[in-house]
Amino acid sequence: MQTSYGPITLKLYNETPAHRDNFLKLVKEGTYNGLLFHRVIKDFMIQGGDVTSKDAPINKQLGSGDLGYTVPAEFVYPKYFHKKGALCAARTENPQKASSASQFYLVTGKTYSDGEIKQMEKQMESQLVQSIFNQLQTENKPKIMELYRSGNKEEMMILRDTLIGKAQLEAEKRKDECKMSEEVKEAYKTIGGTPFLDNNYTVYGEVVEGLEILDKIQNAATNKQDRPLENIVIEAVTIL
Repeated sequence: MQTSYGPITLKLYNETPAHRDNFLKLVKEGTYNGLLFHRVIKDFMIQGGDVTSKDAPINKQLGSGDLGYTVPAEFVYPKYFHKKGALCAARTENPQKASSASQFYLVTGKTYSDGEIKQMEKQMESQLVQSIFNQLQTENKPKIMELYRSGNKEEMMILRDTLIGKAQLEAEKRKDECKMSEEVKEAYKTIGGTPFLDNNYTVYGEVVEGLEILDKIQNAATNKQDRPLENIVIEAVTIL
């Protein structure tokens, strides 16, 4: 990936074949040539692939341009995670966490202490309970609506407490999902990254040469919409 700030060499993962093949398809079609890194946030990530960004006026707000389809999520955690240099698929909010067809981001991130990692694991446990509870609510929606229409608040509270209890029990069985492996912890403590994005956005490759280019890009001045004040161009992407 030749950028106006210098070259970045990426490798794609075979364990994420849908994202790998889609990215290669777009590269062969020349889709990325001339597009911008339209969103840059220091200590977080740099994002590109908005198909409307080519030759976009400097004052134009970018980020919504895509190709009209999505790629199914492919999470391969903990083997692949949001360490610095990770190539990941951007996406809009959707229950399936399906990826944007063209937009991607490269992680810059930050390093984390042991205490910060422990706190994140606790947050992940809380999020797991909430996720299971939300699913149980969906499954019991007919019963919930029936109680709501009847105005039976007592039975509604009993059902709510029952679902909370079930969610907590299920989360306890699955608590290992919220624990980072020692390898992942070490990477986040030394290399850095964005661990709070794991299992929410597909990681399908990584930078093998050019991390210093990522650092140059992430230090670029930006406006309030995180767009660089000076265009940072993806001049060409080629397959080695």
